[in-house]
Amino acid sequence: MRRLKVFGSLIKDSLDVITRGSKRYHIWMGFLTLIMLIGMYCYSIQLEHGLSVTGMTDRVSWGLYISNFTFLVGVAAAAVMLVMPTYVLKDVDFKQAVLIGEGLAVAALIMCLAFVVADMGGPSVLWHMMPVIGVFNFPNSMLTWDVIALNGYLFINISIPFYILFRHYQGKESKKNVYLPGAILSVFWAVGIHLVTAFLYQGLQAKPFWNTALLGPRFLASAFAAGPALIILVLAIIRTYTEFKIENKTIKKLALVVTVAAQINLIMLVSELFKEFYAPTHHSESAYYLFFGLHGKTALLPWIWTAITLNIIATVLLTFHKLRNNFKVLFFACTILFIAIWIEKGFGLIVPGFIPGPYGKIAEYTPTGIEIGVTLGIWAMGALIFTILARTAIQIEIGKLRYKKK
Repeated sequence: MRRLKVFGSLIKDSLDVITRGSKRYHIWMGFLTLIMLIGMYCYSIQLEHGLSVTGMTDRVSWGLYISNFTFLVGVAAAAVMLVMPTYVLKDVDFKQAVLIGEGLAVAALIMCLAFVVADMGGPSVLWHMMPVIGVFNFPNSMLTWDVIALNGYLFINISIPFYILFRHYQGKESKKNVYLPGAILSVFWAVGIHLVTAFLYQGLQAKPFWNTALLGPRFLASAFAAGPALIILVLAIIRTYTEFKIENKTIKKLALVVTVAAQINLIMLVSELFKEFYAPTHHSESAYYLFFGLHGKTALLPWIWTAITLNIIATVLLTFHKLRNNFKVLFFACTILFIAIWIEKGFGLIVPGFIPGPYGKIAEYTPTGIEIGVTLGIWAMGALIFTILARTAIQIEIGKLRYKKK
């Protein structure tokens, strides 16, 4: 009974925290709300007219939604880069940032689920993915494994931070024997969610562009580059505009993680390019279309070469110790690396897998305004969720939000 009372008090105090703030905070929340409303309007049009209002067709059936889903799975998995040093290796440098990383993982996973719902056409078909009610097809379907992995990881990333914050809200220390098993499990689960997503594509034998043994490891490398890069940018904003202090050495250690992951990702890209173009076969047509165009069709050329250019520039900047330790250069490098991997794991991975089609026909894909509106709305929703979670967590961690016994 007492715990319910404390929980109710936490909810009440949290609502008070997230509805009060500076003018800058209210402008930010108002902006996100506006983008969400635009997204909801675009989604209502999609619900009314179906997926025909998107750029997807029966030839290219995955587009902007699944591209963002794939990318965000990696962002969610990147929280392990903070969880493992803090909870498992007992590195105090990451202790202040770990709750922020896990909040980012929660927001990313909710966005992943939202993109899946959008791609399925609407929430009315979700029952197909529910055990017993629908056709869950476990354990044969990789999609089923992906559903289990994502929802399981979401539960872990909600329950561990909630337990820690709930204890701190009461003015108590969290018990290691309660949260440590879950933290260790989350390390393996984070790797699992991205590998399972990679296996989902690799298992489609009719799509030779995805049939590479490097897809899983490259998913992990790009995730551990883009995810921590975003965390660095978020931490920089938080320590600038809040009282929550993040030490320089925490950001520098994360920057080292980003650097190594970006270098590995680049090496794997070169390896894939060699495999596709040194001794090309008819299975290399998707790669030719992506990197050089095919039969005059070049829609993805500006995207992929922009991504490669930004990827190389960011990796070079991060590789040099002096440049990486200059925070202005570091933040710039993290920004362009994040954009590069978003393109690479989106348009550069999903769309070319469908081109050319089974009979050699090239049907190019371009997202419509409706798709872009829904996508921006989901990203705004994720940013809003993260802002709410981070604001509450920060107030608890700096001691401003505490349970007041009556």
